[in-house]
Amino acid sequence: MGDAGVEVGPEPLALEQVAAVARDGAKVALSDGALKLIGEARAHIEELSARPTPVYGVSTGFGALATRHIAPELRAQLQLNIVRSHAAGSGAEVEREVVRALMLLRLRTLATGRTGVQPVTARTLAALLNAGITPQVFEYGSLGCSGDLAPLAHVALALIGEGSVRDASGELRPAADALRDAGITPVKLGAKEGLALLNGTDGMLGMLVLAVNDLRRLLTAADLAAAMSVEALLGTDRVFAADLQNLRPHPGQAASAANLRALLADSQIMESHRGPDCTRVQDAYSLRCAPQVHGAARDTLAHAELVAGRELASAVDNPVVLPDGRVESNGNFHGAPVAYVLDFLAVPAADVASMSERRTDRMLDKGRSAGLPAFLADDPGVDSGHMIAQYTQAAIVSELKRLAVPASADSIPSSAMQEDHVSMGWSAARKLRRAVDGLAQVVAVEILTAARALELRTPLLPGPATASVVARLREAVPPPGPDRYLAPEIAAATALVRDGSLVAAAEAVTGPLS
Repeated sequence: MGDAGVEVGPEPLALEQVAAVARDGAKVALSDGALKLIGEARAHIEELSARPTPVYGVSTGFGALATRHIAPELRAQLQLNIVRSHAAGSGAEVEREVVRALMLLRLRTLATGRTGVQPVTARTLAALLNAGITPQVFEYGSLGCSGDLAPLAHVALALIGEGSVRDASGELRPAADALRDAGITPVKLGAKEGLALLNGTDGMLGMLVLAVNDLRRLLTAADLAAAMSVEALLGTDRVFAADLQNLRPHPGQAASAANLRALLADSQIMESHRGPDCTRVQDAYSLRCAPQVHGAARDTLAHAELVAGRELASAVDNPVVLPDGRVESNGNFHGAPVAYVLDFLAVPAADVASMSERRTDRMLDKGRSAGLPAFLADDPGVDSGHMIAQYTQAAIVSELKRLAVPASADSIPSSAMQEDHVSMGWSAARKLRRAVDGLAQVVAVEILTAARALELRTPLLPGPATASVVARLREAVPPPGPDRYLAPEIAAATALVRDGSLVAAAEAVTGPLS
């Protein structure tokens, strides 16, 4: 579809395509190849459904009830029942972007022709996305095995015109009304389709893809924050030299150090203490070891991207329709591969934030800040400066450490012990979203603080790249002065970190950063 949107076929979607549909409302269309495969698989299902011999998922019950043969006249009711009974979520409503990512990824699995749905079912799911109709999905209900059952069931419920949805304007409405107004006819489910719509890792995978997109930006912003802090604290950049970094050839470390070198280039502040009388041989670890920590986070992210790419190339359903027409049960719905990396990413999110908070604290401590006023206050004692901004960072970092405890190390049996080991991948994804959000806020406070510190180094000037960042920040946040309402400034800085504006300001000087 090119600029018009995203074409969905049996081929893997790119991470950027998932984000475009989930966040930016990009339109989708099923490819001709996908519709051909879907039609061929559906013909196999209808042929099997007509046979007297039971076939799991086509003419039997599900899970612990898989041994019961379902009479033909009850099979339509069976499909409705599985959707209605599995739409048992509870808790807070899940974000629109997560639900749209889940819908797109289920659509892409349908497009592989391995699920056996009717072509009209896939077309209707695409129509919901294009109409901006978002089924109401809830926080709790997925154990990450047999897929994200309850979240996907709430989407399937909307496909049949039941349950609640939010329309394109965000209004919560009965699904039947929203579909009618959009000119969409609810689906009448046939054999196998209830399972095909419910058995997938789409929710946890969607959240992984969105987190990867966010962390790509945030880790570059963390390098930017570290560079500004090193500069503001009169630290040394000699430790970032390529020959030193090459002694330990981790690719993420090399990329992070290269960013730091580019960001600190041509800085008057750095030059001011580079002479033979400089005593800054070894900086504190939070400055000196930034490439090692940020780099390890980058390498962890690269591994998560590898896993996400494999999962985006998968057709997850149970049972599946194979090209030769066989319908086979399998365990590919188990979310462990995705759950592990979701948990893995929460660890560097916490650690990068922890290092950021330590650099911020150093800038506020008169005994460690190389001549900066206490708490960067305008009149210390009368003013508190950024004292409590660091408290906010510390509170978030403490929360991030708790969120780094893995969900995937847990399991709880369900379905009368048929589903006796589960991944908890959905839970891992939910906490990773909170961790990514917290990291953005922590990095923003460091940048906000470092910008203030750099301006307090006047008449010495920062490097062109970091000066460009300070100038962009000042479009939203005033320069140093007496105490003022700080929360809106933190919010403004966080927004500029999240949308990439501050990194873009630096790149206007340095060229593309890693």
